[in-house]
Amino acid sequence: MKYLTMLFLSMSLLAQAQTVAELVAQADHFATQMFDREKALERLQQAEKIDRNNYDVLWRISRSYIDIGEHLPGTTDADKAKQLEYYQRSLTYAEAAIKAKPGETNGYLRRAIANGRVALFKGVWSAIDYVKQVKADCEKAISLDPKNDVAYYILARTHAKLCEKSSMIRWPLGLGWANMEEALANYEKAIALKGNFIMYRLDAARAYIAEDNEQKAKEYLVSIAALPKLDEDDDTYRREAKELLAKL
Repeated sequence: MKYLTMLFLSMSLLAQAQTVAELVAQADHFATQMFDREKALERLQQAEKIDRNNYDVLWRISRSYIDIGEHLPGTTDADKAKQLEYYQRSLTYAEAAIKAKPGETNGYLRRAIANGRVALFKGVWSAIDYVKQVKADCEKAISLDPKNDVAYYILARTHAKLCEKSSMIRWPLGLGWANMEEALANYEKAIALKGNFIMYRLDAARAYIAEDNEQKAKEYLVSIAALPKLDEDDDTYRREAKELLAKL
């Protein structure tokens, strides 16, 4: 009897694991192929009910809340409050993912992205602790996976954003570490790892323009026209690249 009980329990756990894996696969399809953010989150929430501490589910829920939040309307105060709520939910799930598997890269990456969104929402210069955490989490994510292209990109963008203010302003705030050399180096690392991702090349081009290297910026902007659509916002990015190139 004891043996049969253990056997049935093992079979039940295996069935649950298969179901979670299937739901995660469906969520990934909706998120990265269909660009249907709500359906992706729906599948992940179903998986969470089965296994509440599943790392692969938790970090993906964090991703979903960012994906949904950044596409919500931000016109009214109520709209903005809803956006911030989604970013904070993303942060909560990222921290849960880190707790579930502290030795894996994606929890730190998702926390970096969530903190970055909250910082931009509140205003970078009013959310300095969030910005510092973004840097720390990106570096942690990279140390765990040197091929994490998104972490390099977020780190690059953080350096570039902070460099919009002079170092004299940043040093007293503990943000003197930001510099455009690091921004460009990290953009290049992201592009080397995922060269067909439009957003990387567009933001790198903007950084090169800021550094008066229009030739390099043009190279990236021209190349964007032939890149495939990998993100739901790529049509917008492609248009922005065309407009920026025309100005040069």
